[in-house]
Amino acid sequence: MNLFRKKSLRKSKTAMHRHLRLVDLILLGIGSMVGTGIFTVTGLAAAEYAGPALVVSILIAAVSVGLTALFYAEYASRIPANGGAYGYLYSIFGEFPAWLAGWLTIMEFLTAVSSVASGWGAYLKGLLANMGLTLPTALNGTFNPQAGTYIDILPVLVLGFVVGVVLLNSKAALRFNSALVILKFSALALFLFVGIIHLQPANWSNFAPYGFGAIYGGEAGIMAGASLMFFAFLGFESISMAIDEVKQPEKNVPKGIVISLSIVTILYILVTLVLTGMVHYSQLNVADAVAFALRQVGMDWAASYVSIVAILTLITVCISMTYALSRMVYSISRDGLLPKSLSQLTTKSKVPKNATILVGIFAAICAGVFPLASIASFLNICTLAYLILLAAGIIRLRQKEGPAKEGQFSTPLVPILPIISILICLSFMFQYGLATWLAFFLALLIGTGIYFFYGYKHSELNHLK
Repeated sequence: MNLFRKKSLRKSKTAMHRHLRLVDLILLGIGSMVGTGIFTVTGLAAAEYAGPALVVSILIAAVSVGLTALFYAEYASRIPANGGAYGYLYSIFGEFPAWLAGWLTIMEFLTAVSSVASGWGAYLKGLLANMGLTLPTALNGTFNPQAGTYIDILPVLVLGFVVGVVLLNSKAALRFNSALVILKFSALALFLFVGIIHLQPANWSNFAPYGFGAIYGGEAGIMAGASLMFFAFLGFESISMAIDEVKQPEKNVPKGIVISLSIVTILYILVTLVLTGMVHYSQLNVADAVAFALRQVGMDWAASYVSIVAILTLITVCISMTYALSRMVYSISRDGLLPKSLSQLTTKSKVPKNATILVGIFAAICAGVFPLASIASFLNICTLAYLILLAAGIIRLRQKEGPAKEGQFSTPLVPILPIISILICLSFMFQYGLATWLAFFLALLIGTGIYFFYGYKHSELNHLK
């Protein structure tokens, strides 16, 4: 049994249409990253972890994600393989490590889509409650017969809508996503404009109330805030997963990753500075921090606009991540590690129909039936694990293939930057408790079982001489 058999470094042909431009990729990345993190997590993280010094936490998280973005950029330039981290590691380390990276990515995106859909349902319920409307009890919560709730129907409905959008041709789906991203920017621009007028610099006087925290195992402080804010940047990987549908992927994918990540980092810093300047950080332990801050300064109409846009914003995150996850499942299925039926494309629009529907079904079940409290840590630890593999892969790529050729993107300071990235990722991972680690190892165990009982014997590499 050869667990480390490799795919060729040469780009495989795709049956998908290559029609996505750089601007499509940038908006896809922004659509994935700017969502619950900026509208909700910033307030909670400032209140409970870092205070106004959350801007430092964001910078640390951005550096970690930025290093990974450099690695993704080099991979995309030198190995324009499908499947993101899965495809790159298949070429570098071999099949089993690639499968683990792919499996952890599936866990990350599937849980993220489910949680965002649940958040969307919670926002809409709040809006309906303000109008005096409530859903029947049986349809108004996750499975809990004692409380009389059996399914949270709103997340299920929104995921049905999202799947319908993603089943359109990629261009149409991403155009819809782009329109919602622009609307999202309008709400954040309004918040920044109003917030700057109502800044109270005294709110920044106790800048780091929780201190720096611990590099490993911290419960509060700047580092703990950084480990939480890492969650806010998840989704930038969706750009590399769209590589089969991108024009000139060797050039556009690296640019799309770097540009979208830079825009999002600046946006998070500005929003956090204004947020903690408008309202004392201790008051921001609320689910709708941005709208809450606007209400605190008497701008109720602006708060209402931001709340409505936040609901629509969560749909863009669902669309971006469902789009990316279906492409990941398609890629793995095409290699035989998942059933081949999941790599079937629609005749006209060349969309992986079965993979998209399957992703939607599982996400809807998770969101509608199971409570999804405190899943940010699980999302993060799964992501950090495969990012460590990616960093190690850059070192291995340089050992095997040498430096990047002219015209290809080259990560600077290899192996120093990959090693720094690995250490930062480990630091973030050890911020989490035992329950998160147990969930992580259980996910690894299930993924390993799928590979050994199905993936290995059905792999396309079995058919190669």
